[in-house]
Amino acid sequence: MNRALKSRKLEAGDFDPKSSGSPPAANIAETGVAAGLAAPRSTPGETRLTAVIVACALFMQNLDSTVIATALPTIAHAFGSDPVRMNVALTSYLLSLTVFIPASGWVADRYGARTVFRAAIVVFTAGSVLCGLARNLPFMVGARVLQGMGGAMMIPVGRLVLLRTVAKTELVSAMAWLTIPALIGPVIGPPLGGVIVTYADWRWIFFINVPIGALGIVLVTLFVPDIREARPGRFDAMGLLLCGAALAGFMLGFETIGRGAVPLALSAGAIAAGLGAALAYAWHARRTSSPLLDLSLLRIPTFAVSIWSGSLFRIGIGAIPFLLPMMLQVGFGDTALRSGAITFASSAGALVMKPISPPAIRVLGFRGTLVVNGAMSAILLGVCALFRPGWPAAAIYGVLLVGGFFRSLQFTAYNTVAYADIPAQQMSAATSLYSTLQQLMLTLGIAAGAAFLDLSMALNRHPAPNEWDFRLAFAGVALISLFAAPVALAMPKDAGAELTGRG
Repeated sequence: MNRALKSRKLEAGDFDPKSSGSPPAANIAETGVAAGLAAPRSTPGETRLTAVIVACALFMQNLDSTVIATALPTIAHAFGSDPVRMNVALTSYLLSLTVFIPASGWVADRYGARTVFRAAIVVFTAGSVLCGLARNLPFMVGARVLQGMGGAMMIPVGRLVLLRTVAKTELVSAMAWLTIPALIGPVIGPPLGGVIVTYADWRWIFFINVPIGALGIVLVTLFVPDIREARPGRFDAMGLLLCGAALAGFMLGFETIGRGAVPLALSAGAIAAGLGAALAYAWHARRTSSPLLDLSLLRIPTFAVSIWSGSLFRIGIGAIPFLLPMMLQVGFGDTALRSGAITFASSAGALVMKPISPPAIRVLGFRGTLVVNGAMSAILLGVCALFRPGWPAAAIYGVLLVGGFFRSLQFTAYNTVAYADIPAQQMSAATSLYSTLQQLMLTLGIAAGAAFLDLSMALNRHPAPNEWDFRLAFAGVALISLFAAPVALAMPKDAGAELTGRG
């Protein structure tokens, strides 16, 4: 292992004036994504190790955010609380996660990526322990907020570590690892939660994070470089306030609309307030030298197309963890155990795609991948609308397996080409903006699935959803995802050629 990679603090201003008359940002094309930071290129073995460490931390975060859903009725019984009120244990975490993500880039630049990533694991694990020790709902909510603060730092900072240490030719392979926790966690979380609450104490839902977190802290300390910016600029406190208000409004509105938990007017009001705060932030960002979320990055074509096309794609895919288990259990009458076994098939497809991603993108190019593979992914999502209770399990497994295969490739392409043309000094800002919108779109996907389901129930006057309602819901979210393919045509033909070796 390169000793400099493990222990040296890499400063953004580090460059040898004798060997170059330009600051390192001018040499981005030569030294890879990590250019401008004088970071030594990692070997393929080091790249895989760093990617696995980051992926494991993200898997812990993604798994925890969904595993609790199945256990909420059991936890409510233990607290002597109404199960409906327990939804706040989910929303408090998502709110904390989303509100603090925008600050992650600046914090990593100021205190170092390794330090912040390790601290994020510590905070997340500590929050998990407190959740396991909770005796009432208010204590649980406070612990979930703490967990969200840790998770907010893990998501973008983990990606930033890879972007700044991995050579461009290795970036596609490294990013393929990061798609796995995003796809697997939400799928296996609900059935895992069901197994734990059935055969063990519900508190183990949170305690299982302790050994994973401890191992992650050791591995990050040993193998993750402590990259930081020399001059990160002033912290945009007003930007955090406005972003927090906007994201909180959107999240509250999207999470509650169509679910009947609160009046529709309250959900709409939250979304309107979020929109107002977002417009205020856009006005503020144009007048601030170092905004918390740098919207000027949307002028970079590869980044902008990845945002707009990826957002449409994520809305459709984000509905799967909500719609699929509910369709199998409510619409088809399957047990929770059988439902979990079926939904896991899409995760298996994601695992198969990991080693195939680099050659597939090299052959098709990023634009070709996003258009062709994106259309295939949307079509396979739409095929879920054709599922019937009488379908053989093997046929459902096959559709989900192939769908997971294509979705994994699509996420790898989006998450890689988004950073192809980002200047090194703006990499932290790019990961913050990208991760914030990514989280928001996945949440919007759940809201879209619920909205289509409610629309079908209202049109057909069904008091409870049946298989026809789920068909309309899947068709609706698949159509949204399909729109991502033509948007991706705006991507330059040679986008990311340096990342794949085509250019």
